[in-house]
Amino acid sequence: MHLETGPGACQLPVAVRVFRKRFASTRRAASLARRLAQGQLDAWGVPHGSEASDTAGLLVAELAANAVLHAYVSGRGFEVGLLLREDGVLRIEVTDTRADRTLPVVAPVPAEDAESGRGLLLVQMLADHWGTVEGLPPQKTVWAQVGVAGRGDEREEVTPVNLFAPVRAGRRLGFTLP
Repeated sequence: MHLETGPGACQLPVAVRVFRKRFASTRRAASLARRLAQGQLDAWGVPHGSEASDTAGLLVAELAANAVLHAYVSGRGFEVGLLLREDGVLRIEVTDTRADRTLPVVAPVPAEDAESGRGLLLVQMLADHWGTVEGLPPQKTVWAQVGVAGRGDEREEVTPVNLFAPVRAGRRLGFTLP
């Protein structure tokens, strides 16, 4: 739960697996970002439904929702990046176009009946480290790192399935439709 900002926050160790995807700035896209991130992690060996997958999914959802709600600029979307290192550390990055001039900060704890204001508190509690990096104007990246090695359930080796591949004779998911 460590916040880092500035130039030193953007130096990364070598990632062995990388996933990047751009999304429109809509609430639906923030939900899709979470599902795609969890699917990608599953393909990388972090089982869907495991503690590591659920934590990463929640971090993606919160950062993507913040990009949609607080950094909306008409015609601009956001990008989600996943970088999985060899040591099992996952870095989640959400890059957006800054609608404001300030970088995000953790707000004081909201009232019990407040319907929002807890996103970065969740990120701070769940992530091992998190921070912000200013990109080329007008962009910024909010990132979070979490260890995923050893936090998934053990499972046998399974060949990843591309759920977005065209269906041929109803066999995309390994079964044949009647």
